[in-house]
Formats: sequence, C-alpha cells, structure tokens
Amino acid sequence: MHVPEYLQLAGKGIQLAAQPERQLNIGFYNLPLQSRIRELRTDRIGKLVCVSGTVTRTSQVRPELLRGVFRCKQCFAIVQGEVEQQFKYTEPKMCQAPMCNNATDWELLLEQSTFVDWQKLRVQENSTEIPAGSMPRSLDVILRDEVVEMAKPGDRCVFTGTLIVVPDVGQLSVPGAKAESRREAGPGRGREGYTSEGITGLKALGVRDLTYRLAFLACSVQSTEAKDRGKEIGTDPAIIEEDQEKLLEAFTQDEINDLKRMVSMEQHIYSKLVNSLAPTVYGHEDVKKGLLLQLMGGVHKVTPEGIHLRGDINICVVGDPSTSKSQFLRYIVGFSPRAVFTSGKASSAAGLTASVVKDEETGEFTIEAGALMLADNGICAIDEFDKMDVADQVAIHEAMEQQTISIAKAGVQATLNARTSILAAANPIGGRYDRKLTLKQNISLSAPIMSRFDLFFVVLDDCNETADYNIARHIVNVHRLRDAAVQPEFSTAQLRRYIRFARTFRPKITDASRQLLWELYRNLRQADAQAGQRRAYRITVRQLESLIRLSEALARVHCDEEVQPKYVREAFRLLQRSIIQVESDDIYLMEGGEEATQGVLQPEAAITGSSWIIDRETFERARNAIVSYLRQSEVNPDEEAKHRSEVVLWYLEEILDELSNEEALEHARKMVERIITHLVKRDNVLIELQPQLHDMSMDDGGAASSSSSSQDPILMVHPSYVTDEVL
Repeated sequence: MHVPEYLQLAGKGIQLAAQPERQLNIGFYNLPLQSRIRELRTDRIGKLVCVSGTVTRTSQVRPELLRGVFRCKQCFAIVQGEVEQQFKYTEPKMCQAPMCNNATDWELLLEQSTFVDWQKLRVQENSTEIPAGSMPRSLDVILRDEVVEMAKPGDRCVFTGTLIVVPDVGQLSVPGAKAESRREAGPGRGREGYTSEGITGLKALGVRDLTYRLAFLACSVQSTEAKDRGKEIGTDPAIIEEDQEKLLEAFTQDEINDLKRMVSMEQHIYSKLVNSLAPTVYGHEDVKKGLLLQLMGGVHKVTPEGIHLRGDINICVVGDPSTSKSQFLRYIVGFSPRAVFTSGKASSAAGLTASVVKDEETGEFTIEAGALMLADNGICAIDEFDKMDVADQVAIHEAMEQQTISIAKAGVQATLNARTSILAAANPIGGRYDRKLTLKQNISLSAPIMSRFDLFFVVLDDCNETADYNIARHIVNVHRLRDAAVQPEFSTAQLRRYIRFARTFRPKITDASRQLLWELYRNLRQADAQAGQRRAYRITVRQLESLIRLSEALARVHCDEEVQPKYVREAFRLLQRSIIQVESDDIYLMEGGEEATQGVLQPEAAITGSSWIIDRETFERARNAIVSYLRQSEVNPDEEAKHRSEVVLWYLEEILDELSNEEALEHARKMVERIITHLVKRDNVLIELQPQLHDMSMDDGGAASSSSSSQDPILMVHPSYVTDEVL
C-alpha cells in the first residue's frame, strides 16, 4: 500500500510528540586492566581508564551546565546552537549577528540550556595498595547523570572513565598565593618582563599563574563489595541480607556442588570451618570459633516501635604479648570483603567516627567518614584498644550498641550508620595478665565499654612443654615450607562462598531454645549475685542479647532455619569463657599470732596440716559475711559490740545446715578462729579492742587479770576497709 510522504512526516511528528527522544549515556565496565591512583599520569589523559579506590567523601548532587544557550545583550539575538562547557563556564566567542561585534556581554537562557546531575567524590587508595611508609593518594571523581548516588563513603569501588585536567581554583583562596603577589615577590624581577607572558586575574590566568590538577570523569561505578555485602531489603537500612536464589544464580555449577558438599557435613562443618580459619595461627580454637561467629553475625531485627536490635557481634581479645592477637586482626581484615584496620593509640574520636571538613572549592561543610563508617556492614579491627584515651572510647559507645554516629558540628546535624562489628585487641596492665585480679582490673576499660562486647577471650602465655613444642614446630614449618606447611580443610575462596551463603538464612528461636535461654540467663544472674563470687564483669541483659546473637550465628554456621538448644549451649560455653572465674592462690591459715611474725608465709613451714588450707572463694565468703554482720551491729545503736566468741558462734549458726556431725562442727570452729586471726593480723580488715578495766577480774594479789578478756576481745571493722564488689 502506498503511503503519501506528507502522511509519513505527520506520523513521525505524532510519534515524537508522544514519545520524546531520550538522552542515552554510554558506560563501559569490566575492563581487563585496573590502574591504581598512584599510577595515573598525564600520558593517560583522554584515554579510557579503570581505577579502583575507597570512597571517603561525597558531595551533594548539584545541577551542572552541560550545554548553554546564550542571548546577546546588545542585539538580543539568540546564538544558534548550544555552547558546550569545557569544565568551566564557557561563553560564545562572538555574536553571530552581522552588525554586532559583541564578545563579552551575554545572558544565559536557563530554560533552554541543558543541565545534568553532577556529584563529586573523594576517592583514596585502598589500604592494601599503599606502599610502606607512603601517604595514601587521593583523587576527585566526577559523576554525571545516572551514576550519581551509586557510591557512599566507605565503599570500595571500580570507576571506569577518562582522566581529565581541571584548573586548581582552590589554590587561589590560599593567602599569599594569588598571581599578583607571586609576581611582585620575585627577587630581582621587574614587572615589565611579564607583560606579554600571561594575564592576571582569575578569568584567564596563564600557566605561570594557575596550577592544574588531575580529576577523573567516570561513566560507570561498580562496588567491589556489592556481592559480598548483600543488598538492602525494603526501606529499612539496618536489615542487610542477600537473596538466596539470586546468590546461587551468581555461582557456577561447580561452586554450587561444592556448597552442597559443605552443607551436607552437618556434624563436622563447625569444626572444619574453625580449622580453616587463620590456619597459620596454631591453636586458640575458641578464639577462632568466636571469629567465625562474628563473620556469620546474628539477625538484625526492628521492633514495632522502630528500634533497631543489632545483630553484629563485638569481640575483644585480651592477653599476654606474643599470643597472636594482632595476627587474628590482620587475618580478619584481609579475609572480610569490607574491613578497616586501625590502632587505638593513633586514632582520635573524629578519626574513628566521622569529622566535619570544609570543602576548599565550595566552602561548604561536608562529613568525612571515619574508620567505623568506612567499615559499615563490615568489621572494624582496633589494635591496642586499651591504649585509647577515655574521650575517644566514649565516642564509640553509640556506634557499638545503637550502630549509629550522631554529629552536631559547624551547622551539620546528622545521624549516620555505623553497622559494623568491632574486633579489638588489648594488652593487660603491666604487660602480663594477672590471674589473681579480675578482667576489669587487668585492662583499662570502662564498664560501659566492656558490657558492649559480646565475647572476651583471655589468651595467656602459659609455660607448657607439649604446647611449646607444638607451637615451635608449627612456626618453623611455616617459615620453611610456607603455604605447604598449612593445609586447611577449605580454601579462603570456599570459606567466603560458604559464609555468603550461610548469611542468607534468618533462623528463628524455637520454644525449647527460648526456655533454655531464660534458664541460662537466670543462672548467670544468680551466680553473679552470690557472695564471694569474683567474676570478670557484671552480668546484665546485654549478655542475654549476646547469647541470642551467638546462637543465631551458630544456626547460620549449620545452615539451619531454627535455633536449636544445642546451639544455645555452645553459645553459653563460649560466653562462659568470657565470664571467667578469677584464679587465686589458696589461703594458708595459722594459729594465734604466729603468722604476724612470719612476714611472707612459706606454706611448708607455716602449715602443720592440710586441714588449714582453704580456697580463696571460701575465705572471701566467710570474710564478707563477718564484715557484714559486724557493720550491722555498729550501725544499730541498740546492739552492743560483738566479742570474738559471739562472732564465731553466729557464723557457725549460719553454716549449721552444711555441717554433718560434731567433728565437722569442731573443724569449722577452728577454721573460723583462724580466719578471724588472718583478718586481724594479716589483712588488717578487723580490729581487736580490749574491754574496759571495770570488766576485768582481780587476782589474789589485787592485780587486774586480763587473760580472759584478751582471749575474747571486741571485734570491729577497720574504718578504711572497703568491701570488695563484683567488678
């Protein structure tokens, strides 16, 4: 059928009116070669380049004039065609009207000009690419159109685009750096010599007056961690998970078969994964189990009120020097797809959280991400955690529990996400861990910081012949054979794939596990409240939340949809490693005043029988009970002062249910007598006071006899004694 030409033209006009032309932008990605920021030179200007780096700062999305339409202010003629902007405000060179010679007086027609979205990123070298002893290099990356808002601070991205040169306008704002001042300050130079070599002023500065800098114009942005981190589900930014079906689609058939083989090892997968983690470090299985659970993580939850419950697990490793603490941190930083390593002593509060900096070009205040923000949805490893200043430790309180960072500086008020797991390493006070002191007394950390850690691992350097031999053999083999000396069950790639797959599960707590969690928490609280118990730190509701997170992580290890009671028991066992009992020497008791003259007790010479050696827990329970009884009598004005015999009789009545016969009663009486003597003459906890003279009896010669009173003196608590509290 013949269609007239005018109908074809009319049809095209109707089609264009219904569907206007779309501007398509071409983007390149997956280039075979990636360049480092440090390698970029002027010979790559204008060429297609692929650059990798970590985003540290982002600007707001602003409109950029891409092609401008101008009108002459003298003849009011509109310049035909759009004037393309060359990285600066570019006007037409001359009016196109025949009788107009205007070259400077122009008006921009905003409604007819073309604007695009524009964003500037500050990208820094990846931590693994920085040479030793060098400062990290940075580069400004410019994003346009659809690629804006595709990267946020902390992302490790690959940018594809071209290297460009832009004027370094920011240098002109530096005092004393203007072109005119530099020319006049030159020694022995006259102004006449420069009349033909450059033009002063900002609009058309010459090469002598203005420096240039490299920038990167990106056409595509790819996050290297997008697959490992997962995607955000719904509108809640705190719940990060990866869809299992889409994850399996990204794997090859061989990788899926390998995953099936690993999942089928239900009984042994836990131990095999632990043995494959940090294989160059010998032993420390419980520490490796904790690190594996930290990589798995618990389930993020949101209450109906909108309160976020964290699922990330925080771990602190405390121990003697040369116990592989830093090696664990370095391994996790290299293993995790998004991890940041920092040192507590060399980090400030702003460096850990976030800082507000002023943009040198626009003058606006922007937020620059710190270590915790850079490790969002990852792990932040902090070495020498105990060396941090108190003010810097307080700065991370919010980030460790609420997983947010609040900033109110220089007119900038914002709440930023810091959904990161903290892996800290700390040294004890004095360099060596003292078993006779609690964990709180061994490390200089505040109680709020300690309660925010889910697990504490105390690694001690014990002298054991068998362990020392195995460690030495392992280290020598690693130095001799390197990778051949270590043959783990799973490779690093297999571990990463399995962890990615396991993190897609969201296990639910069963009724049996719920009952067991309640019983275990109740037992912990009751044991914490018992007299004479000296634990590592106080048991709070945060330890119950830690049990839940650890149980969920164990369910993920086994790719289980439900939290079974066996997972709760294993989580409780790991938590008990943190709530360690304080180990102390036994107490050696002596009769009368012998030990007061002995000085430092020698057990062989001081004890005549093993019956008078008691453990510290029994001693402290008796001490606290006696001190409490005496202080109650001192506070109550109606009660008289207590004699030694009355205190002994009261304590025997308190423990009467624990005594089976008269022999046990006599043994307990002698034990209490020696405990009181120890408290008076060695620990200076109690004071003995002699009764008044009118209470003394008279002998045949009329002299006062104090034999009976000296054997039954009045007991009082020393005024300077403070009862030991549970730390």
